[in-house]
Amino acid sequence: MGGQACVFYGAAQVSKDIDFLVLAEPENFVRLQAALAELQAERIAVPPFDPAALARGHAVHFRCRAPGAEGLRVDVMTRLREMPEFRVLWERRTTFADSNGVEYHLLCIPDLVQAKKTQRSRDWPVIELLVTIHYREHANAATDDRVTFWLCEARTPELLTEICQRFPTQATELAARRPLIRLARESSLDDLRVALDAEVRAEQARDRDYWEPLRRELEQFRRGHRER
Repeated sequence: MGGQACVFYGAAQVSKDIDFLVLAEPENFVRLQAALAELQAERIAVPPFDPAALARGHAVHFRCRAPGAEGLRVDVMTRLREMPEFRVLWERRTTFADSNGVEYHLLCIPDLVQAKKTQRSRDWPVIELLVTIHYREHANAATDDRVTFWLCEARTPELLTEICQRFPTQATELAARRPLIRLARESSLDDLRVALDAEVRAEQARDRDYWEPLRRELEQFRRGHRER
């Protein structure tokens, strides 16, 4: 669900950890604990590794010590900001298989784009690449869902303008949902670039607001851990 998924899609070159979205129901949580034990994974920070903390939106971080995975960091979550529950995301996932038949299950690109909308500046160029890759790969096989995704998520003035020109009816219908679409149809690229930058800043603020109560809870976890 993170940088490694972006590597698979060709929107990043390297990622130093692996982020997993998991189903934390009791039976699966036991299996997850067994997998982490096989990796000799040690929790490296608060919060505690339990379904309740995960359900509130926390990420739990591990460092692996098993041969072949020494030093690898693994981050686990069960909930993503303003996104559907695990089962929905699993149903629309993308699956890759390597030459040995090993399968890799990734968030589909539209869901990955949503997951990468964070307060971190480095995530936004990746979002731009993900949307561009999706558009270039499917431009000749447009569906209503794909056009909606492109119009709502294109991050460069040039690409958004091109999509608006190709799909004017859908652009008109979605302008109320994403007002800067009107700029893509009526104004200069410079005006549109300013509006896109403002859109990023607004999304970053929403992410900060989402994480603020979780950050305060992490501080409580840390204080409790130090007082033991």
